[in-house]
Amino acid sequence: MESLLSNGIQISVFSRYQPAYSRPTEDQYVFSYHIVIKNCRQDTVQLLYRHWVITNALGEVQEVEGDGVIGQQPVLEPGDVHSYDSWCPLPSPLGSMEGRYLMVNTETGENFYAQVPRFQLESTVMMN
Repeated sequence: MESLLSNGIQISVFSRYQPAYSRPTEDQYVFSYHIVIKNCRQDTVQLLYRHWVITNALGEVQEVEGDGVIGQQPVLEPGDVHSYDSWCPLPSPLGSMEGRYLMVNTETGENFYAQVPRFQLESTVMMN
């Protein structure tokens, strides 16, 4: 598990290879990840936007952006935790993800970023 505290937001990530959904002979590797977001600040915040940088073992980089996470823009009061699960397909058995969330302080309207730590996507399939 990877974890990072930035701007008062603690983000922890656990990733797992999903062999049941993968087809290595067709260069399709599927990974799931579980993210826990904890508000360690003294004010209420809302997650507005996500930006992911996904890199595979072939050196290809893909960026994914969009509103919220899995269709939600959660509001976290001080000490609150929000968690969710998602997934990522890759054309290689190894890769990584990292990114950031655009957050807003709901009391002041101030926008800021919370960094998502870089985490590895590693399959149990060996590369030849």
